[in-house]
Amino acid sequence: MTSFRIEEVAFRAPDVAAWAQLEPRFRNWPVVYTLSDDRDIYVGESLNVAGRFKQHLDSPGRQHLRGARVVLDGTFNKSVCLDLESYLIRLFAGDGRFQVLNGNHGITNADYYGREQYRETFREVFEALRAKGAFTRPIHEIENSDLFKLSPFKALTQEQAIAVEDILSGLFEDLESGASSRIVIQGGPGTGKTVVGVFLMKLLTDIRNADTTAPPESDALLSEFFVPGYPELLRDFRVGLVVPQQSLRSSIRGVFRKTPGLRPAQVLSPFEVGNATERFDLLIVDETHRLNQRAAQAAGPLNSMFADINRRLFGSDDPRWTQVDWIEAQSQHQVYLVDGAQSVRPADLPAEATEQLVGAARRERRLYPLTSQMRVGAGDDYVGYVRGVLDESVRERRSFPGYDLRFYDDFAAMREEIFERDAEVGLARVLAGFAWKYASKKDRSAVDIRLGGLDLQWNGTDVDWVSSPGSLEQVGSIHTIQGYDLNYAGVVIGRDLRYDRESGRIVFDRQHYFDPRGTTNNKLLGITYTDEDVLRFVRNIYAVLLTRGMRGTYVYVCDEALRERLRGFF
Repeated sequence: MTSFRIEEVAFRAPDVAAWAQLEPRFRNWPVVYTLSDDRDIYVGESLNVAGRFKQHLDSPGRQHLRGARVVLDGTFNKSVCLDLESYLIRLFAGDGRFQVLNGNHGITNADYYGREQYRETFREVFEALRAKGAFTRPIHEIENSDLFKLSPFKALTQEQAIAVEDILSGLFEDLESGASSRIVIQGGPGTGKTVVGVFLMKLLTDIRNADTTAPPESDALLSEFFVPGYPELLRDFRVGLVVPQQSLRSSIRGVFRKTPGLRPAQVLSPFEVGNATERFDLLIVDETHRLNQRAAQAAGPLNSMFADINRRLFGSDDPRWTQVDWIEAQSQHQVYLVDGAQSVRPADLPAEATEQLVGAARRERRLYPLTSQMRVGAGDDYVGYVRGVLDESVRERRSFPGYDLRFYDDFAAMREEIFERDAEVGLARVLAGFAWKYASKKDRSAVDIRLGGLDLQWNGTDVDWVSSPGSLEQVGSIHTIQGYDLNYAGVVIGRDLRYDRESGRIVFDRQHYFDPRGTTNNKLLGITYTDEDVLRFVRNIYAVLLTRGMRGTYVYVCDEALRERLRGFF
């Protein structure tokens, strides 16, 4: 039975003073509250909300807020309130109606007695606040949005929190000594590398702007850095987040646009870093493995720009320079987020370069591995299993209870199921390897993929395809989905992969591979890519596609022999 109630009061000193006398628990009971106006919202928790409101009324950063709501429940304790506070902050950030004025260092994910039961109450609190106009969308729509998924207000896992704390400690030591630093965070798909990068951007901003005259919130995660000494080290500190993929970069810029203290201009392409006229103090590099070496670029003008940047930074266009070298030349400190098994094109950073980054960080004790699976409900072992199936190192089928993993002989039936999942929970899409030409890129009436009696097109946009109109009817490629989450992924393994019965191996079929830069030889470096070389990239592509679905993955294989080969593993 619902035991909470929501109190409302105008956020003005006389109103708050009179309201505080109405209920003893306003001065001595754990509660969660919101302060808001038409644009901004602040979420807090307190054991003395009347006293806390008085502090906020004296704070220049809160005085413009006009209305207060207090969630009062006779069963709440401090742990429940910290959890509800974090829950509401994440949902307000994901809803997008308000700018959330909170810092992210207090976002908690601690367990406590009765947490599961209280989580049901939290949903009721959300619905009650939504009925009062505080939210514009239901929870499932919020949780499916980029604003939620890429939010800097994520609750960190224990290993993420340890990594962030160690990174900050090392960074501040280096800032005091004047030394440069290089940090590597290594993790597979779904381990939250992007979450850590975005979280760090917000956290550093909050530390720099911290009011050290106010007492720190002792219960807050990472509150040790919000004391005199640390903010001063970040004065005039220039930091950027480098995101190689255009689509993901655009989505993160949208999140930064809605987050106080962050600016879309802080989210950079590698070329923007290379062309910058002012050095950065820190660059955080997401999807480092998608940085480029000197190779044929996706657009012609970028080839000459690559050469121009090399000459400006290093005095010559030596083809050995990579975009990692740009990052190092343009910043004093770097944080690299890496998964070498997600390189998908020959132009991507070569495996040796990522191995060198990881090896150097390991020797310097600045390597932080992330292993806990945050995306795929099948758990930590699923990613390794999928990769093992594709490289044929896995010999026995495994089951993943609670994860909806299906294998189809009929593509049309699989696509229909994806439509049904999208109607149920949203964010279900069909994905495929680059085994068909992209004719509709130039002719929007053209058919790209004929399969299962259906005429289909590739993604209609390269930017934020997942949320774009018509994406459910289209087929997404690796370049639109890497770095994103889905609830359900329907994956088509095209004829670029086939099973060769003579050799008893999965092989690459060049005739059925149509990524414009997927097989391009590197004349500058004198590299010719064999079928075996490209097979590694294509395996990586399908491993990425098969690990997008949080709740389930549906699989259809075009090559008949490969279908029979893989059937036993799904």
